[in-house]
Amino acid sequence: MIKFLDLQKINLLHQEEIENALLETFRSGWYLLGDKVKTFEQQLASYCQVPHAIGVANGLDALRLIFKAYIELGFMKPGDEVIVPANTYIASILAITDNGLIPVLVEPDLETYNLDLNKIEEKISPKTKAILLVHLYGSIVFDEKLIETAKKFNLKIVEDNAQAIGATWQGKKSGNLGDAAGFSFYPGKNLGALGDAGAVTCQDADLATCIRALANYGSQKKYVNQYQGLNSRLDEIQAAVLSVKLKYLDAENQERQKIAAKYLAEIKNPKITLPHHQLEENNHVYHVFVIRTEHREELQQYLADNGVQTLIHYPIPPHHQEAYKEFKNSHFPITEKIHKEVLSLPMSQVLTDEEVNTIINLLNKF
Repeated sequence: MIKFLDLQKINLLHQEEIENALLETFRSGWYLLGDKVKTFEQQLASYCQVPHAIGVANGLDALRLIFKAYIELGFMKPGDEVIVPANTYIASILAITDNGLIPVLVEPDLETYNLDLNKIEEKISPKTKAILLVHLYGSIVFDEKLIETAKKFNLKIVEDNAQAIGATWQGKKSGNLGDAAGFSFYPGKNLGALGDAGAVTCQDADLATCIRALANYGSQKKYVNQYQGLNSRLDEIQAAVLSVKLKYLDAENQERQKIAAKYLAEIKNPKITLPHHQLEENNHVYHVFVIRTEHREELQQYLADNGVQTLIHYPIPPHHQEAYKEFKNSHFPITEKIHKEVLSLPMSQVLTDEEVNTIINLLNKF
């Protein structure tokens, strides 16, 4: 079986360093808000070329805390609107609604699967306060017009950077394009922990201070609570692991890009639509490699029968989820087409040439 993602094999690439980091953390006797977290935060900030990075418990909390901080700082209030792509993973929407904000769903571009930036301005109202960009599947969505639109309407640009760490736009890393960004280090991400973990990067010192306090029960000083906060802290063990793996991220992203280039060049089946080619400027790090076909169930079963594991990202769009009944009468035809047709192929830095060739040959014979 060619696994969709072999996490054990990925982590064993750095076995000795990870084990040493874990042992050192265990022996230190300090497991929360210690030197390992401080070190990783500094490394992440340096990597993304931003002034502030705050470790948190997971990627959803990273986004929740950004919006919660903007409310505490008076830039937003419950009932304000946030523009967000209609085809994102539900976590993006949850972060908005959990803060009493209103998600305004906008269709994606069918070629890139990312938010269609040309459709943003028509959705802006007097209540709009932010645009939540989702760099879906590892591909950056950003342009100069977006910057101008945000300035024109005084909007915050928040990046959901759960899937695109290491990707760049005009030489700037994802996580350093907008006002703030949320990261997920879920084990299956390009930079994955050994459990749940996340982070926020941002430009503004006041925002960073507020987020750090909110993530620690709303407290900057023990037993003194400035805000009604959360318990959302990156622990020392995960920070230690992430510090090891961050050193290898760019090289491992490059391996993903090489595999993507081979998929793009050699899959030649008219029944299959390949993703938009974006390798030239490093603006796609292929967290997942997503194809599209009207014969998805048949293709997925065919691949499974031939020993290739695939996944669907994602089978049900947010506006069709039971959790968001208020959207049940909404119609987003591009989003719905994407969710009916996408299929994710195996993609990771540990796939062998033989495995990649097997996948390509099977797809071409389908």
